[in-house]
Amino acid sequence: MIDIHSHVLWGLDDGARTLEQSEAMLRMAAAHGTTDIVATPHADLQFTFQPVLIDERRKELQERLGETIRIHTGCDFHLKLDNIQDALAHPAKYSVNGRGWLLVEFSDLMIFPNTEEIFAQLENAGMRVIVTHPERNWLLRQKPERLEAWVHQGAFLQVTGQSLLGFFGSDVRKFSESLIEKGWVHFLASDAHDTKRRPPVLDQTWKRVSDRYGADYAEALLKIHPQAVIDGYKIESGPLDPPEKRRKWLGLF
Repeated sequence: MIDIHSHVLWGLDDGARTLEQSEAMLRMAAAHGTTDIVATPHADLQFTFQPVLIDERRKELQERLGETIRIHTGCDFHLKLDNIQDALAHPAKYSVNGRGWLLVEFSDLMIFPNTEEIFAQLENAGMRVIVTHPERNWLLRQKPERLEAWVHQGAFLQVTGQSLLGFFGSDVRKFSESLIEKGWVHFLASDAHDTKRRPPVLDQTWKRVSDRYGADYAEALLKIHPQAVIDGYKIESGPLDPPEKRRKWLGLF
């Protein structure tokens, strides 16, 4: 599996606090079947995005871990004016491996009315927008039609694996399932912050998606599409073919 959203680099945001915690998170991810992981520190009002320091810490961790897991870099990008202007001027700066895929996180307080226009500007500058964990955003859960419009416009959606497992509550789980069943979800990721409450573990998510929607769907959301992100390749935009639910019926005796 390939995890395109995590906070495994220590001391840069609200994720890993120490080098040792970063290493423990990465070893946990590898032990649960993740071969590649993207470290995506926040760029928001609270945390400053520091590309040089990010790369230094990635290299230090990669040296410690060797071939255990491959570490890539990106950003958990927030739509604020100076961020947008900087990204438009430097399209590679915030994207995964500098290859164009941009993870965008929304505030729980406000969704800009001109979001579609902002997305178009980013895309015209060479970036492909991935909206992160929309299922956990209260505002977006109230307006799924906005998500539908973004997907049809060419944006992509990433749901958190733990959302499907019920970690964030039944409402979030049901909304996550509805997004998948409509074909609007293109990626699943951990959004890991630690080794306990928000761990970098995706094998249970793979199993749930495989059991419910089929192994091919799990592979697309957790391996094939994420591979395109770290390699900088395009994937077809728009809704996916909705998965067929796999139901297990108990015989009556």
